[in-house]
Amino acid sequence: MLHDYGGDGTPILLLHGLMGRSGTWRRCVPWLREHGHVWALDAAGHGSDGTGSSDTGPWTTERFVADAAAAVRQIDAGPVVAIGHSMGALHAWCLAAEHPELVRALVVEDMAPDFLGRTAVGWLAQFENWPLPFADATQVIDIFGPAAGRYFLDSFDERSDGWHLHGSLENWFAIAEHWGTRTHWAQWQAVHVPVLLLEAENSITPPGQMAEMAATANAECTHLVVRGAGHLLHEDAPGIYQRSVEAFLAGLP
Repeated sequence: MLHDYGGDGTPILLLHGLMGRSGTWRRCVPWLREHGHVWALDAAGHGSDGTGSSDTGPWTTERFVADAAAAVRQIDAGPVVAIGHSMGALHAWCLAAEHPELVRALVVEDMAPDFLGRTAVGWLAQFENWPLPFADATQVIDIFGPAAGRYFLDSFDERSDGWHLHGSLENWFAIAEHWGTRTHWAQWQAVHVPVLLLEAENSITPPGQMAEMAATANAECTHLVVRGAGHLLHEDAPGIYQRSVEAFLAGLP
């Protein structure tokens, strides 16, 4: 699902993280609209029907990149500034690598190219113990904390009996497991547009990888480590995130 959040000028495409949704960008949209026409994509497996049940695999990077490319062509306003968080950041730079004509610049938030050999089995077992549906918003915040709680409240579906997942845990697990079977360094090396790399101090990325991305970039690349921030950087440090992204956008040719 492609969502049009309005604005004028350069098209900006927002790509959310795993288990997220376009709504996770809602606090960023007002100021992003000052810099262009903002769009956001609900990734496959994060269905707007409230279940994600209509989505089937393959749960590969290539599938998500093809979906993002189709969204940019649907926008039909020239190359986009692709802003991605986590999973969305990976898909953003792979989009720029595979379809360079569709991407003008990139913002990569807390994602790295190499999770080879890592598995999501541990977190799947943890998530299966969630009290589904969640009784109310307070319970979501109590379980996940303020930053992740807001992220999930912006993603989950509120119904009469509580807050429900907007997709399948099994599908989300398959997406994360796919990252453990390969690397995405080749796609990173194929990026030739300006990039802002935003790394959380308390990152999920393997240590040193985002610094290596900056050192090996084939175009202008700014790498910023945000002290004290967690993986949900645009929620944990919204002021720093906004200032950094706005400066990056203002400096684009």
